[in-house]
Parts: sequence; C-alpha cells; structure tokens
Amino acid sequence: MKDLLLIGIGPGDPRQVTFEAVDAMRRATVFFVLDKGEGKAALSTLRTQILARYRPEGGYRLVHLADPTREVGRVDYVAAVRQWHHRRAALYARLFLDELTPGDIGAFLLWGEPGLYDSTLRILDLVRERGISLRVEVIPGISSVQALAARHQIPLNRIGEPLTLLPGRRLAELGAIDNAVVMLDGQCAWAALDDPQLMIYWGAYLGTEDEVLIAGPLLAVKAQILEVRERERLRKGWIMDTYLLRRQL
Repeated sequence: MKDLLLIGIGPGDPRQVTFEAVDAMRRATVFFVLDKGEGKAALSTLRTQILARYRPEGGYRLVHLADPTREVGRVDYVAAVRQWHHRRAALYARLFLDELTPGDIGAFLLWGEPGLYDSTLRILDLVRERGISLRVEVIPGISSVQALAARHQIPLNRIGEPLTLLPGRRLAELGAIDNAVVMLDGQCAWAALDDPQLMIYWGAYLGTEDEVLIAGPLLAVKAQILEVRERERLRKGWIMDTYLLRRQL
C-alpha cells in the first residue's frame, strides 16, 4: 500500500496555503514535482519555495519527473487528454514503486484546488488499474476562481441565479451567458463575443507577484486584455488566467 497526499496549495501566494495543507506537508517524506519544461520552470520554483517556507527543517526528498507531452491540436481533444493521462499513470506507477519505501508518505503539491480542473485523482485511478494499491488523502485548497472573486471584490453568484463553470473551449457552446467562470482558455474564446451587455472580470497569475487584473464592459476592455495578456505571456513564457463573464441587469 502506497500512501499519497494531494495537497492544494492555492493559486500561487504562499500565504493562501491552509493550516491543513501545512500539516500535510509536514507529514510527507517524498514530494513529486512535475517539470513542465524550461518555459514553466517558475511553477516548480514556487513549489520549492513553499516547501522552504513551511518545511525549513528539511527531512524530505524531492523527486522531479518530466511531464509527458500532450498532443496539441488533435481534433479529438478528449481522446488526446485520456492518452496523456495514461502516459502519466505509467510514469507515476513506476515512481511510486521505486521511490516510496515502507513508511514513506508521498505528496503532490497541486495548484489551486485538487478537485477543480486538476487530473491527478483521475490519473491515480489509472495507477490503481495497474495493480498498485494506494491510500490517498486530499487536502483542499483555494482555487483561482475564489481568488479572482476576492481580488475583484465581487460575489461569484447573484441572488437566485446559477453559476456556470467551464473550460474556454466550451464557451461558444454556452449560448446566452448570465454568470460564467471560464478557465483553461488558451485561445481567448471571450474575444469572439460581441454582446454589449457582458462584463468581464479577468485575472492572470492570481496570487503571485505578477498578478494582473482588468475589469469592465467586455467590448470596452477587450483590446486591453488581449494586449496585456500577450505581453505578459511573452515576458514569462506562460500564462494562467481565469475570468468571470456576467450579464449586466
């Protein structure tokens, strides 16, 4: 039986790590860190900085693993992601057998909330299918969605209205938009909208020193967001952004 902790660490600010997450970090003996290439080295660095802050005494091992690449641009997006998950599962299974000895507790430090647009739980199900017994504990974290609402000082929902949460690639299918939070929108799907009644509350690098916020009527701030987003993406080599679209009453 391999023991694993999935620890939500928030969107980037070490101060948003919960006491429960810190307690979990102090229990872990092996931390698995996904390396996503030189362009996203800052993501690994932030993890090690969080560990240095909350585990200054050391007493753990870091195991770095190169994240398998996902086929981009494939017509069947879901099939491509599932294939990618199977490659990750094969990697995780080997590492758990090699790196977790009896008495070890492994851990992943996961951005935001482990149950929201993170695939680790699904991948661990695939690891179990390979015959590896896992005992998993999930420690919730603050999501970029919560951070976005806090930074813009808005409630996510309005009275009696639903809130829709979806990835950017599905935005065009939504039809009428009242309250929609959009994540993972690398193609800026919001830029194709021309509804004058829509407001946008946009944020990038939420919870980090590079945080950028823009809000206003979508048509009025569309060009500004596109310019700022591209500038920041080129400067850092990557970008993580989230936004809320809301119809004005």
